Amino acid sequence: MWVARRFISLIARRGQYGLFYQPQGSLPKLEFRHLNCTCCWRSRIPVAGFETLNDTLSPSTTPCDDDKSLDAYYTSAQRDVILQLLNNAAESELASVKLLRGRKSVNIVEYRTRNGPFKNLESVINVPLLKHKSAVIVFNSILNPPEKKEKRKVKIQLAKFIRPEVERTWLEDANSIVSIVCGVNKIAWAHVDRGMNVLEWKHEDCHNFLKGTYMASDISSVVSHLPSADFFVVEKTSISLQNTALYPVMAHMRTVEAMLFALLEPCYTQPDITAPPKVLNMMRTAVGRHFGLMVGESRTSGAQAVQRMMTESVTQKIPRVTFPHNLLVKYRNLFQMGGRRRGEDLCDAMLQAVAFLRAAR
Repeated sequence: MWVARRFISLIARRGQYGLFYQPQGSLPKLEFRHLNCTCCWRSRIPVAGFETLNDTLSPSTTPCDDDKSLDAYYTSAQRDVILQLLNNAAESELASVKLLRGRKSVNIVEYRTRNGPFKNLESVINVPLLKHKSAVIVFNSILNPPEKKEKRKVKIQLAKFIRPEVERTWLEDANSIVSIVCGVNKIAWAHVDRGMNVLEWKHEDCHNFLKGTYMASDISSVVSHLPSADFFVVEKTSISLQNTALYPVMAHMRTVEAMLFALLEPCYTQPDITAPPKVLNMMRTAVGRHFGLMVGESRTSGAQAVQRMMTESVTQKIPRVTFPHNLLVKYRNLFQMGGRRRGEDLCDAMLQAVAFLRAAR
C-alpha cells in the first residue's frame, strides 16, 4: 500500500521533481513514430520518444502495408520457387527450412493434405503457428538457403595408437607384418604384406586358457606356427575396470600378451639400441574407430567389414585387400551374421593388419 500511495503522489506532484517534468532545452522534443505489430505486421502502433523498428526493417523485405498481400513483395519466379517447395517437400525437408523445424512443418503437411496445395503466398498464413512475420522469414530462407557446411570426417591417426613408439621409417620399411589377436580360448593371426596381399590367415585353439596356471608351452606351440615377419602386432584390448565380472578375462588377456612379447621378441647377447622392437601393441578401440565399428565405448562385430573386403577381392580390379582363392573358399561362410560368431578373432586379426599397414604408409 505504501508503494502505491508513493507512486500516486509522484504522479500528482508538480514542480522540478515531478515524474513528467521536462526542463526546457535539456531533452529533444518527443516525436510520434510507429511500431509494427510483430504478429501480423499490418497494424501500426503510435509511440513517442523510442527507437523503432522502422530503421532496421525495410518495406521491400517486410510486408506491412494494408493494401498489399504477401505475394506483392515477391516476383513471379520467386513465388513459384516458394510454392514448389511448400507444396511438394516432405516433412523432413520442410524441417530443414528456418523456423519450420518441429510442429510448423507438421502443420504445413496437414494443411495441404486437408485443403490442397497452396495457391498463393497469402494462403500460407492460414497454417497454424505461421503468421506474417514468420512466413516472411520462411520465404526468404527458401529463396536464400544457408550454405551447408560439409562435416569433415575426423581421420584417426592410427600411428599414435601403436606402442611402443617407433620411428616412421621403420614402419615404412616393413615388408610384412603378422597381426595377432588373443581370444578367450584361441589365438588368431593374419600375415599380410605391404601390398595388402594376405599370405596366411589362421587361428589355433588353446584349450587350457582360463583353466588354471599358464604354462609357456601353451603359448610357445602357437608361436612356433607363426610365420616370420618384420613386426608382430598384438592387439591391446581395453576392458572397463568398473565391470568386475570381467577381471578374470582382463587378467587372461594381459597374461597371454606378456607371454607373446617374451616369446616373440628376439634375445640379443648385446642389446642393439638402434634396432626397432619386433613386437608392438595396437589399441583395439583405434582399429574399431578406423572402420566405424564403435558404438559409444563398445566395439561391434567386424564381420561385415571383412566380408566386404573378401567380396572386393573378387569383384574389383584393385581391391583394398587381396585374398588367395583357397582362403576365400575356406572362410566365405565363417562370418555369417547371426551365427555362432566363430570367426570374430580372425576378423579382428585381419582388420588390425589392414589398419596397421595403412598407418605405416
